[in-house]
Amino acid sequence: MASSAPGRGRRRLISPAAAAAAVLLILFGAEPAAACYPRLFSFGDSLADTGNFRFYYGNNSGEPALRPPYGETFFRRATGRFSNGRLVVDFIADTMGLPFVRPYLSGRRAEDFASGANFALGGATALGPDFFRDRGYDIGRGRPHLDMEMKWFRDLLDLLCPGGRSDCSDMMSQSLFLVGEIGGNDYNLPLLSRLPIEKIRSFTPSVVAKISSTITELIGLGAKTLVVPGNLPIGCVPRYLSIFKSDKKEDYEPESGCLRWMNEFSDYHNKLLVEELEKLRKLHPGVFIIYADYYGAAMEIFLSPERFGIEEPLVACCGGEGTYGVSPAAACGYGEYKVCDNPDKYGSWDGFHPSEAAYKAIAMGLLRGTYTQPSIASTTSSCPKLTELGSSVEYKSHGTLLHFTAVAQAHN
Repeated sequence: MASSAPGRGRRRLISPAAAAAAVLLILFGAEPAAACYPRLFSFGDSLADTGNFRFYYGNNSGEPALRPPYGETFFRRATGRFSNGRLVVDFIADTMGLPFVRPYLSGRRAEDFASGANFALGGATALGPDFFRDRGYDIGRGRPHLDMEMKWFRDLLDLLCPGGRSDCSDMMSQSLFLVGEIGGNDYNLPLLSRLPIEKIRSFTPSVVAKISSTITELIGLGAKTLVVPGNLPIGCVPRYLSIFKSDKKEDYEPESGCLRWMNEFSDYHNKLLVEELEKLRKLHPGVFIIYADYYGAAMEIFLSPERFGIEEPLVACCGGEGTYGVSPAAACGYGEYKVCDNPDKYGSWDGFHPSEAAYKAIAMGLLRGTYTQPSIASTTSSCPKLTELGSSVEYKSHGTLLHFTAVAQAHN
């Protein structure tokens, strides 16, 4: 049973988050958008899981994301999303004029996936358990991973195109693919086990290679437009800020208060991923491969939280006592946890996963084109809302202009 404390009530109606929220309501309002893509397919982990966890592990798994207060802000019920409301994939689907993407494991018939499917699963890694076991680290034999999600996707193609996968060519070329975020758990699990960062860093080339081979397989199956997110700044995650708390001032970024060494690691992953996507663009010039800079979009929240109506960017809304809203004795849904009065004012929901307010801010940065290269709007001429948002002519990250090979070719 959750306890209550001043400023941390249990259930509530969410109030508007001032001017920033008004902007977001315009971008992600209830008015339906024109359908830009007929289908959206999504892969990843808990940052993109819209409900597969419940079907994979069952309601009796003990996972708190399957019960309140998860989901309370938007859905008013737990949906299996690891947040208080919507995720980046939900905002993308809404802007594309599509319904929320259905979890693959919740469907049975081809009609269930008329608008696409979500294969993302909480706890999933990019690499399979054997990779880690061969390196002396066990993540568990039943751990879901990207190859498993791709198998589900191939099974779905067989369902959607019973006459053969060649019948799926039009569907594949016209669909939007969100490949990630994936890879975070390849680092989270060993980080929580206190594996040395040097050892974890040695996994990164293999993580990026697995993401690359997945993209290549999707392209081979006919995909023409793929959005590939980088990793979030993990040095800003409340749970990590608590676990790796330091007395050394130089361990923290002065502008954000995030752990410097952890954010440098996220930067390293993203740098390798960007370099790999450049290679893939050259190999597949007729395909839109869009890098989604989750890191840069999220850092806007930690550097200028007031722009988004956020007052506590580094504190968990739902959790325990402590500087960052987390504690060893309680977590969101476990023990004597507490829930803040207004999740819209917090950057983190449960200490590991962003709040809906943070997901909105990240999605806005991606859909405007500020943190995607090339912009999503440049890939289609049939999406008025995207065209309106996609007015950026520069791509900036940490104040430095990055140069990419823009993909300007139209779909075949």
